Amino acid sequence: MPVDAISLEVFRNLFASVAEEMGVTLQRASFSPNIRERLDFSCAVFDKNARMVAQAAHIPVHLGSMPASVEFAIRSFEQLNQGDLIVLNDPYRGGTHLPDITMVSPVFDADGIAFYVASRAHHADVGGMSPGSLPLSTELYQEGLIIPPVLLRLSGWINDGVFQMIVANTRNPQERTGDIEAQMAAHRVGEQRMRDLLVDHSPPIVHEHAQALMAYSQK
Repeated sequence: MPVDAISLEVFRNLFASVAEEMGVTLQRASFSPNIRERLDFSCAVFDKNARMVAQAAHIPVHLGSMPASVEFAIRSFEQLNQGDLIVLNDPYRGGTHLPDITMVSPVFDADGIAFYVASRAHHADVGGMSPGSLPLSTELYQEGLIIPPVLLRLSGWINDGVFQMIVANTRNPQERTGDIEAQMAAHRVGEQRMRDLLVDHSPPIVHEHAQALMAYSQK
């Protein structure tokens, strides 16, 4: 299938719709007003080399720095399997402030990892010296829990040790549990939509249009 202006626009919207639907899922499933009402979250689709293919109309400061987090997350693991999901918030690994928790998960086709879906959401509290997201801190450690790239989901199963470690370091564990689960739910939706896209249009055509979109963005 040749890439022309019409097919490129169709695929641009197909990719963007995946990120948009992830965002809708995250918003509707979340517990905190920070995500549900303030809409302080962002979602995007990346190729297997951590290059952004598409994004939803979300938060620019998230989307501008998210590629670095995705790249660090991918490099932190020699191998990722179907159903794995990485979580991190480290500002020195592409994060912003610690309440912005990033998740990254792979999407596979017959040849291996084809794409990644990623999200970043502002969680109302991640511990630290004072409640909320803006402590009068003088060093990073006063802001809350620092999460390096770790697997929150292993082959589709929640890594309960990591999950409980994150939740135990917050002031409202019930709300934090709900928001983390909502963010993971958004990834399940994004992964499935990307798999559907690969099945419906075949991997070569999807990859060809992803590359064409990234090339077009540089003009």
